[in-house]
Amino acid sequence: MDRAILHCDCNAFYASVETLLDPSLDAGPMAVCGDPESRHGIILAKNEKAKRFGVTTAETIWQARRKCPELRLIPPHRDEYVRISRQCNELYLGYTDLVDPFGIDESFLDVTGSLHLFGTGEQIANELRRRMREEIGLTISVGVSWNRAYAKLGSDYKKPDATTVFSRENYQKLVWSLPVNTLLYVGKRAADRLSAMGVHTIGDLAACDRALAHSVFGKMGDTLWRYARGEDDEPVRSFYEEREVKSVGNSMTFSHNLLGETECHFGITALCDTVGRRLRRRGLRCQTVQLIIRDPDFRNISRQVTLDRPTDSTRMLIDTAMSIWRARWKPEKPVRLLAVTAMNLLPAEAAGEQLSLFDGADGLKNVDKQRSLDRAMDALREKFGTDAVQYGSAVKKKK
Repeated sequence: MDRAILHCDCNAFYASVETLLDPSLDAGPMAVCGDPESRHGIILAKNEKAKRFGVTTAETIWQARRKCPELRLIPPHRDEYVRISRQCNELYLGYTDLVDPFGIDESFLDVTGSLHLFGTGEQIANELRRRMREEIGLTISVGVSWNRAYAKLGSDYKKPDATTVFSRENYQKLVWSLPVNTLLYVGKRAADRLSAMGVHTIGDLAACDRALAHSVFGKMGDTLWRYARGEDDEPVRSFYEEREVKSVGNSMTFSHNLLGETECHFGITALCDTVGRRLRRRGLRCQTVQLIIRDPDFRNISRQVTLDRPTDSTRMLIDTAMSIWRARWKPEKPVRLLAVTAMNLLPAEAAGEQLSLFDGADGLKNVDKQRSLDRAMDALREKFGTDAVQYGSAVKKKK
């Protein structure tokens, strides 16, 4: 028997939650943005009325206001988004424990084992939509299929507040005619490369030679080829299953563009400080540090460095990220966003010191000294708050 997989996607989640908090926002076009006081702030979400004016996610506030001068701008209330997201997942858990969140506003559900209790996958989807409206006050779009990739396509197929079923009987007609960039994990770069190969629709990808897809994209090519053909057999994990942490990262979009090494060093220090604390709190060390830099025209560069030894040291994270910045960025170029991510994680007890032959006793002493400093700062912050002690570069910047 085929599985019954649902993908539930909250419509305009941030904007919808803000409207729950303040119903007057439903009266006209509104958008949630990172910094309402800055014309260079970014639109994070918009309601349907703003969408009709052409307002899009990720454009700047000044661009959005050119399209819609009466646009009402609201700062994000992240704690409320988390709270409502939990309520949504609690609703889903009334039908199955196989609920796998795929972000704050969407989740996969495997309801195969619940069909004898609640009806078909489509009936469950419609009941979830009704209960979401009546009990929580949001609308969701739900895709129903026998695999995750097609279920995700289904939730995007009709919006808002709709159910779409992609079955064995209709998928070749409905799914294979869709643009290839609508398939899960096909971003702009992948779509451009596929287009150059003559692959424009999901059906084109399904019909192409698997070896060709592999030669262009490696293992991801095999995955995309299987997704296109409906051969995705990835399970939906239990909501209660412990998730493996694969990376620890932090990003920051700045209210003004950063210029020069001093300002970028401040931004990187603040990010690494947070990442280092999170690593130590989880008892993890990283083997790779990644830095993403975005300019005001939204062009990104992403570079990563593999360390000689795993680390949870804030100072090591700062030094590594700054070395990437110096090697890959011209000081006169403005920076809009920075992101630091610790990757290839290991439990601290399994990481060991792994000192090189050239480190010697001084190397071990320096590692111990830095670890003691990090622990002391963590203890002070735990007792007196995160602002109790900071790195000197961050304090200097604030003055």
